Amino acid sequence: MEKSKVYFSDFRTIAFGDGLPAKLKKLIRKAGIDALDMDGKFVAIKLHFGELGNISYLRPNYARAVADVVKELGGKPFLTDCNTLYPGSRKNALEHLECAWENGFTPLTVGCPILIGDGLKGTDDVAVPVAGGEYLKEAKIGRAIMDADVFISLTHFKGHEMTGFGGTIKNIGMGCGSRAGKKDQHSNGKPDIDAELCRGCRRCQRECANGGLEFDEASKKMTVNKANCLGCGRCLGACNFDAIEFSNDAAVAELNCRMAEYTKAVVDGRPNFHISLVVDVSPNCDCHGENDAPILPNLGMFASFDPLALDQACADACMAAAPLPGSQLADNMAKPGFVDHHDHFTNSTPESEWKTCLAHAEKIGLGSRAYELVVVK
Repeated sequence: MEKSKVYFSDFRTIAFGDGLPAKLKKLIRKAGIDALDMDGKFVAIKLHFGELGNISYLRPNYARAVADVVKELGGKPFLTDCNTLYPGSRKNALEHLECAWENGFTPLTVGCPILIGDGLKGTDDVAVPVAGGEYLKEAKIGRAIMDADVFISLTHFKGHEMTGFGGTIKNIGMGCGSRAGKKDQHSNGKPDIDAELCRGCRRCQRECANGGLEFDEASKKMTVNKANCLGCGRCLGACNFDAIEFSNDAAVAELNCRMAEYTKAVVDGRPNFHISLVVDVSPNCDCHGENDAPILPNLGMFASFDPLALDQACADACMAAAPLPGSQLADNMAKPGFVDHHDHFTNSTPESEWKTCLAHAEKIGLGSRAYELVVVK
């Protein structure tokens, strides 16, 4: 298989010269984004707006740079992300937008509209076939994302407590899944309802098409009929009170494979382009309401038409870097009895694992792990 091209620029700039947003624009043009036909097309730019309290997410300036290039090419860009599965400040579109605004992402700062991809409650999704899927035959993707003519991912590459790192595949696969889609990836079980949190409003029951929810008139609480329940996760988006949860988590390797298959569903059959910034490499996801000190230095900006090659290139750059002192990674490596896994992400979070994701992504034809690195000055 021919090697994919991955384009790279570092974060160095010249005093009184152009800044990093201008350098990002130059990088993505050198990487070939101009070849995409965006004239008059809707262009989804998928990124993570960051949880409230977290300050390691990508700055809005980078999103503005990408949106500006899209507009220069005649496209109609919008920034997007889908609602979260867990309780937090991004579990419905209203709170999600407020979180994005508070973190600096507004139409004024980024130069384009902001849409939450799976709607108000995370239930506005589309069932998209997964070509060659081994774990899933279809993926539940936010409707606005699938309605776009062109798809661009803008990723903050950082560590992750489960998947080793959060890169392009995670930004697309997990990030573009609706609340039910995220459940598909995270859990292979059926829900439980916390009676103390349930208000008896029956909103969840209206979303269930399979008789999986039954209302107890005596207690005025909802219950799960596990014989009828299909574990689809539609009820999650309907509950405003976080009374419904799925506790049967999929193993990390299975999560990784499902995430790769969701990514393939998003990008298959339409123009797509991918950008990843290895900056503020926190040990945990930007979904946290806080962030720890970076475990690795700021390494640079990467861009490619191949999301898998992009993740591999970013991971390789991280492995070649020296751990930062005073970080979770450095602290772990200084512990008595430390066992070196020769992998910064595993050394930082030993229970995490990332290689199965890239291996499965290559197996199902998402891209190539073999790449040629092209340096852009």
